[in-house]
Amino acid sequence: MRQAASLPSPDVLYVGVSTKMYMGYAQSLAWLEQLVAEVDARPALAAGRVVPFVIPSFPVLPAAAAAMADSPLLLGAQNCGWADGPWTGEVSPSMLAELGVGLVEIGHAERRRHFAEDDRVVALKVRAAVHAGLTPLLCVGEPELSTPEAAAELVFRQIRAAVSGDWSVASGLIIAYEPVWAIGAPEPASAAYVSRVVAALRDSLGQHGLVDLPVIYGGSAKPGLLPQLSGVSGLFLGRFAHNARNFGLVLDEALSFSTAEVLNGPL
Repeated sequence: MRQAASLPSPDVLYVGVSTKMYMGYAQSLAWLEQLVAEVDARPALAAGRVVPFVIPSFPVLPAAAAAMADSPLLLGAQNCGWADGPWTGEVSPSMLAELGVGLVEIGHAERRRHFAEDDRVVALKVRAAVHAGLTPLLCVGEPELSTPEAAAELVFRQIRAAVSGDWSVASGLIIAYEPVWAIGAPEPASAAYVSRVVAALRDSLGQHGLVDLPVIYGGSAKPGLLPQLSGVSGLFLGRFAHNARNFGLVLDEALSFSTAEVLNGPL
């Protein structure tokens, strides 16, 4: 299994999927078997220019780690606690690392809205995850449709808060840009809008030496979107990839994208 030490990289495209809480245990394992088959059918993934990752529910993690042992799939977790110790019902980053998890999703809009996780809690979790050797997949995004420039400024402030202003911590993140208004929508945000937000965000990050920080898009992402985007480091998929075949289609798009970049230079 790919380890967290290899992440992140500016020369890599990331294609991932979370199951959230849509699947039961047996269904999750059956789906994961299909996902591994999609990945195994694409030996070009072994080159490492496209990194696939999967984020199932907590109870599935040990079985998922075993099923993915000989696969380039990276295993992620949907959340983590901010420390070991007396935190009933939480899962510590150190235990996730012990289970073979390589990255952990932090700050998703649903956690912020329904579980009252604010910037302070997100920052605590980011620090704990980094300390445990995990790569934080930091979820950021504007709550309502805005101008690309305003959205980028809000997202930049979310990233700054998550690392408590310590930009050396930010260099170890993968950013999942997910406009809250696009999560669960019939269609993703438009490719033009996403590309402009990411371009403006990269301008702000570049002032802190982070122009190459991986920024992937999520929010009703599905096949056909990636080739339309500019400056984006991959896709974070949800329900559209609960059909494993759709995950394979996006992998094909990413592999084609990365091959074109090798042959022709950056796209």
